[in-house]
Formats: sequence, structure tokens, C-alpha cells
Amino acid sequence: MSNLAIEKLTAAGAYLEGHFLLSSGRHSNRYFQCARLFENPKAAAEVVAEVAGQLKNAGFDLIVGPAMGGVIAAYELSRQTGRPNVFVERENNVMCLRRGFSINPGARAIIMEDVVTTGKSTLEAAEVIRSLGGEVAGAACIVDRGAGDLGFPLYWAARVSVESWDPSDCPLCAEGKIALIKPGSRKF
Repeated sequence: MSNLAIEKLTAAGAYLEGHFLLSSGRHSNRYFQCARLFENPKAAAEVVAEVAGQLKNAGFDLIVGPAMGGVIAAYELSRQTGRPNVFVERENNVMCLRRGFSINPGARAIIMEDVVTTGKSTLEAAEVIRSLGGEVAGAACIVDRGAGDLGFPLYWAARVSVESWDPSDCPLCAEGKIALIKPGSRKF
């Protein structure tokens, strides 16, 4: 785990404790609101630089950010690496490439996220890239909450072990003392 990344996330008020509904549908007692980190461009640049440094030998042509959380992170990684970036977004709850963006056949892409928990959005972005003839060179994120093996390399600024539960097994729901908050953008 990167002390710098955790330090910057904490200072930005991006490391939260409570009862959260994650984009994966799981519940957790901790949440990383990386949008708060991006309020401070200098701090965000320092954290993303940790990821950019790991990608020096990754061999990629393009950065793809899944909306919403990955859009600004992908832009900052693009700025630091000099590679172009696009983003994928949901249309009728299905991840797709819109806005005139394209991915050339054979282009090697890095998927840049803010936080990866189960890897669901990352894998959906990978599917879009592959469907357009691109290749996934890897994924990167500000915080890896323990995504495990995605089938390609995962680069991160901070790796943390944070519990998450299926809603039916959530001890916070069973306790009933802390209201469930849905801070993410995914529709359920």
C-alpha cells in the first residue's frame, strides 16, 4: 500500500467510514470517494504519478476510463504519459463507447479507474475494447480494494484490504444502526 496515496486520500476527505452501497452491489464500511482527491490537482497528480511510473514498460497506446469514476483519473494518466484517452459510459445500463470516440483495431489499452473492488466496471470496459478490435494491456487505479485476478495486470497507487459483503450478509444492515449510503453513479 502506498503511504503517499493513502495520505493524500485521507487529507482530501476521500477515505470515508460508514455504511456504503458499492457500484458492485456489495456493502462496505469503508468507501473511497476519489472525486474528492481530484479537487486538488497537485495531490491528484502526485498520486497518479505513482501509477504512471509503473506503466513505463507496459506497452500501451491508449487509456480508457470507465465513467464516471475513471474519467478524470484517465485524463490525468493521459496527461502524464502523453497517450490519448477516451472513456466508456453506460447507455441503457450497458457500457459502450460514444461521443465520436474510437479505438483502432490492435490498439493496446490501459483501463484507468478510480477504485477497483470486484473489477466489474473494468471488465465491462475490457469487453468494449475487445469488441472494437483493441487489446487490453492492463488496468490501473488509484485504489485496489482487492480485485484479484482480472486476467490482465493491475497497477495501483494504493492497495487496501477492505471488507465488503453481499447485502444479505451485511452485518451493518443486520445491526440497523447506520443508514446505507449510495455514493456511486451506477444505477441499480
